[in-house]
Amino acid sequence: MTEKTFAFVVYPGLTVLDLVGPLQVLSAYALMEPEFRVVVVGETLDAGGTDTPLRIAPSHTFEQVPEPFGVLVPGGSAPTVQALANRPLIDYLTSAARTATLMTSVCTGALLLGEAGLLTGREATTHWMFRDLLRAFGATPVAKRWVEDGPVITAAGVSAGIDLALHLVERLAGPDLARRVQFGIEYDPEPPLGGLDWSAAPYAELKPLLEYSLSDTLTDRPDLKAKLLQYA
Repeated sequence: MTEKTFAFVVYPGLTVLDLVGPLQVLSAYALMEPEFRVVVVGETLDAGGTDTPLRIAPSHTFEQVPEPFGVLVPGGSAPTVQALANRPLIDYLTSAARTATLMTSVCTGALLLGEAGLLTGREATTHWMFRDLLRAFGATPVAKRWVEDGPVITAAGVSAGIDLALHLVERLAGPDLARRVQFGIEYDPEPPLGGLDWSAAPYAELKPLLEYSLSDTLTDRPDLKAKLLQYA
């Protein structure tokens, strides 16, 4: 039996739900599929901060999982933009992609896949406020919940990671098992305000978040910062 290891990547300042939403889904799948293993990887085993008071410690280092079957990169705001200059992280994504069957991201984690050279010539998505920044990495931005282009699958913002993960289970094991996982986590969204009306997206009100994410980051990579600002 060939073990398939799926690696969730962590780095300082990530958005928690980007990580734990799909992590919960694929961990549930791992309970039903003996050959599937879920790990959380980081540069070291030290606990790191997130965009909440919660700190997260990886189960493995990058070196311990050099050739995962699949990878998921969560996003965030300014810390994720800053992580574009995190050489060990980007090098791990580039190296893992050489043998991985699936390279995936949630939210602005797509920018990290882009910096690793994985989005050139591909369609991709990310959080709607950051979507145009994908052009800086040679990608074609698409306004979808998730976008699958070869081995690279990118999801939209934050909660979209749950949908991405259920899609991965369906792709790996079929709709029946994916539905079983969906029942297991009781994923049956009924937002109190209903679905989103994208024609009324509050871009002007939330644009300061995009500006903040780019303002004081990448001071040691002015070339990359300038490239991103072209599309902000």
